[in-house]
Amino acid sequence: MSTPRDTALPFMKMHGLGNDFVVVDAREHMIDITPAMAIAIGDRRLGVGFDQLAVISNGHADAHLTFYNSDGSISGACGNATRCIARYLLNESNRDELQLTTARGDLVARDAGEGRTSVNMGLPQLGWAEIPLAHEMDTLELPIEGRPSATGMGNPHCTFFVEDAEVVDLAQFGPRYETHELFPERTNVQVASVIGPDHIRMRVWERGVGITLASGSSSCATAVAAARRGLSSRKVRIDLDGGTLDIDWRDDGVWMTGPTMHVFDGVLTAEFLRAVE
Repeated sequence: MSTPRDTALPFMKMHGLGNDFVVVDAREHMIDITPAMAIAIGDRRLGVGFDQLAVISNGHADAHLTFYNSDGSISGACGNATRCIARYLLNESNRDELQLTTARGDLVARDAGEGRTSVNMGLPQLGWAEIPLAHEMDTLELPIEGRPSATGMGNPHCTFFVEDAEVVDLAQFGPRYETHELFPERTNVQVASVIGPDHIRMRVWERGVGITLASGSSSCATAVAAARRGLSSRKVRIDLDGGTLDIDWRDDGVWMTGPTMHVFDGVLTAEFLRAVE
């Protein structure tokens, strides 16, 4: 049963390092999120505004998460939103660990102490077909100017290693490669500078969103690409525009750790919901 449009819809506003989310808890009442609704809620002037909209529903584990981009499209993974929701559920249940299901698969989340939350984002997808790319090729160095790496983390990523990530005009650079013909499902785009064997500076253009202050799955993909290319160790600190994430590529998956923030609770009015039907 979906939520009727004559009923107000509660939501939570959260962010991870400025990567911000509207979160709807649909464990008690099923919510029918349409692309038009996601776009309307995501409007930063006429709605609430978000990088991603996340819906919590019941699943075979502790909860199931579904993600929407601000253009209304579905995202298979969203690392920072997963950490934010994991923190909310850990606090709610007074537990130290739980399991979440996503389109990416089953993800383990843990309390990392000092207000930080860790999520295992799963093993990286390194084969061209699972990322996916348009045809068979070496995913470590794509046949594109700049020789970026392609990595799947439940969503596709294209990572460019550059001398100085700060000087790249990401507003021009990002959309050029988001829709590149090698990525049939579009791609997230990162520009990264390796500062040291365990330290990377990264900026990101998110598929279906644009420039964001941080991206968890992009951080995981960049760490994997850097390690594969011998540019860093498998455990790195990644500095984003909104703060720092710790990434650890282990045998059981790519672990991401960082802070989260539950900013406020709100209610979408019935009037607003009827207007976007």
